[in-house]
Amino acid sequence: MQKFSPEASRVLPTQTLSADIVVVGGGVAGVCFAIAAARGGASVILVQDRPVLGGNASSEVRLWMNGATSHGYNNNRWARESGVMNEILMHNIYRNPGGNAHILDTVFFDMVLAEPKLTLLLNTSVYAVDKKDADSISAVHAFNSQNETFYELKAGLFCDASGDGIVGFLAGGAFRIGAEGKEEFGEAFAPDKAFGELLGHSIYFYSKDIGRPVPFVAPSYALKDIEKAIPRYRNFKLKQDGCLLWWIEFGGRLDTVFETEKIKWELWRVVYGVWNYFKNSGKFPEAANLTLEWVGTIPGKRESRRFEGDYMLNQQDVVRQRQHEDAVAYGGWALDLHPADGVYSELVPCTHYHSKGPYPVPYRTMYSRNISNLFLAGRVLSCSHVSFGSLRNMASLGYCAQAAGVAAALCVQKKLRPVDLNSGENLKTLQRTLLRGGQHIRGMRHADPDDLALQAKVSASSEYVIREFPADGTWIPLKEGSAQMLPLEAGPVPTATFYVRARKATTLQTRFMTSIDVNNFTPEQILAEASHELKAGQEQEIAISCPTPLPEAQYGYFALLANEDVEVRCTTQRVTGILSLFNEYTQKDTDMWGNTKPTKEIGMDAFEMWCPRRRPDGHNLALRLSAPIAPFSARQITNGIYRPTSTANAWAADPADPNPAVSLEWQTPQKISRIVLDFDPDWDHTMESVLRWHPDRAMPFTVRDFQVETEEGKVLAKITDNYLARCEVNLKDSVSVRQLTFRILGVNGACPAVVFGVGVYA
Repeated sequence: MQKFSPEASRVLPTQTLSADIVVVGGGVAGVCFAIAAARGGASVILVQDRPVLGGNASSEVRLWMNGATSHGYNNNRWARESGVMNEILMHNIYRNPGGNAHILDTVFFDMVLAEPKLTLLLNTSVYAVDKKDADSISAVHAFNSQNETFYELKAGLFCDASGDGIVGFLAGGAFRIGAEGKEEFGEAFAPDKAFGELLGHSIYFYSKDIGRPVPFVAPSYALKDIEKAIPRYRNFKLKQDGCLLWWIEFGGRLDTVFETEKIKWELWRVVYGVWNYFKNSGKFPEAANLTLEWVGTIPGKRESRRFEGDYMLNQQDVVRQRQHEDAVAYGGWALDLHPADGVYSELVPCTHYHSKGPYPVPYRTMYSRNISNLFLAGRVLSCSHVSFGSLRNMASLGYCAQAAGVAAALCVQKKLRPVDLNSGENLKTLQRTLLRGGQHIRGMRHADPDDLALQAKVSASSEYVIREFPADGTWIPLKEGSAQMLPLEAGPVPTATFYVRARKATTLQTRFMTSIDVNNFTPEQILAEASHELKAGQEQEIAISCPTPLPEAQYGYFALLANEDVEVRCTTQRVTGILSLFNEYTQKDTDMWGNTKPTKEIGMDAFEMWCPRRRPDGHNLALRLSAPIAPFSARQITNGIYRPTSTANAWAADPADPNPAVSLEWQTPQKISRIVLDFDPDWDHTMESVLRWHPDRAMPFTVRDFQVETEEGKVLAKITDNYLARCEVNLKDSVSVRQLTFRILGVNGACPAVVFGVGVYA
């Protein structure tokens, strides 16, 4: 027993901690920044004011992580974010294919706790900063209400990933709230006052069928007249839990920082009022056995302060996919603005205008323009309100944050300020370091001078040459246009023959299309069209050809247009870098899916959406080619691109190869200690983190088991049960070899063995 005598007053304890970098905010962006910086050799303190990590993705809010893939409902093929962001998603889908937000919490914790140079402080809120001088921070002060302890956290560099920008705000960083006018950046999509200048908050809820009637008594603060108060009340459906009710939104006309509590209470009024409407209005008898299983206790925030960097991303950057010299990441969600009145608005709840492909994000958006040692990560990034409508999604922000985290580690290593990395040799070092770590930067190749693989001769046991996809799959009706995309070389286009059948005599229209930008996947350029007369009731072959040679390697789209009287045969063959697409998504009130058709001049392009179907659907179309295509040569593994772009960028073994392997051979012995292999994690699968069920725990294209052998057949390493995109083999002792062979022993699905890249280091 301890006994304490009365005192006049007492003071809570203060701990002083120091690190190279202090990261404030443990949402997705803060986690990605902290892990990337720690892996880069910096000591990091991660400060989170909540009991869990992940922010809007955590079990407290339960919004799914998404980014450039946009649920697969755009033309951004193979666009999922790589690096730390992808590791989080792949660990989660392996452990948690059913999308349980509590299990996702454990994924975040495990990844953070695995970093020895990273210190985590939970339930710790920053409330003050110390300045070394007018433009730099020396420390932040925080308080943990759970252990009643104050913290003084000192560092040379700081990252504000807090969402509302508490560090930048207290330090005097330049910021803005609300929408810019059309004239500042020339943004035709900039909203007017009637639409509103801010995105609001949302609170989600889940229901559960318990198998017997359960009553509901509404709290006193529940919204009373749903049908009168909410213009879109008919959109409420009993089966739409969680993220599907994102449009229960409020706060766009309030101060989304200082009035957050007011916004939360209004959202609770709506949620409990909606549930009362379901349970007690008499219009939903199917709700009798449903109980309200969970309601969020804090709102998911979309927008508040945006801080100014040395560049502000804008609408034209998104739409025109502008290349920046200092590009370090990319975005790809639609320009998604919401009416400021949220759930009480009569306007459509979102805009969702897409660009034709992902767009580069420059490094200059990732640090404060007037606080010299402050990085920006998450919702506080330097961008206009309009471009923020696209970049604000968690996977995109996490991707940007991990780039900034790598930059921060370089600043520590080289004793630089964030601004010092935005040009010249320092910028090249940053980009080279990012590419080495697996970061995909649009238009750039990894060409690491330290990579011994670039000096080697590459060979393989076999290479997959596509002559046909066997007609061993189901028949699918052409209720909407369907296209088979194939990676083609420059020169003549092979004719593709497909298998169709018609229930009555009809005419089927076909096209061959390409993208104007070969690194995009928007089939907007029609190079050939034809009509095919089909007879009733019998299987027939139709050929799609193009007389125009292709000027460079790119994807071609062999399209069969919609005809409800026709079915096309599929194949069971799944192959890296090859997909079937469908022109099927339409939603009249938002232009959200299907064809992007701006109703007025808002600075957006009009084009069609051709999107894949998710596994287990989404089979390729059965076909036969007039000439074989060979996009999977072994030399692809050293081309420095680890996902499909204008071609597949992968080595794939012949499906009939019983012992697939790829080898590197040098003219003289090389001393090696580290090997990095990049596999195919299905970059096109969007991997939503919660709510949605995924059919695969491990992606079917990913190499599961492999071993590394020397020229004498000695096994240097054997890896089993891999499910990640990147696998590093660190040898206990360096060895001297003239040849390395990577023998593929198993793949996670019934797909050809595939390798995107191999790196070898001394």
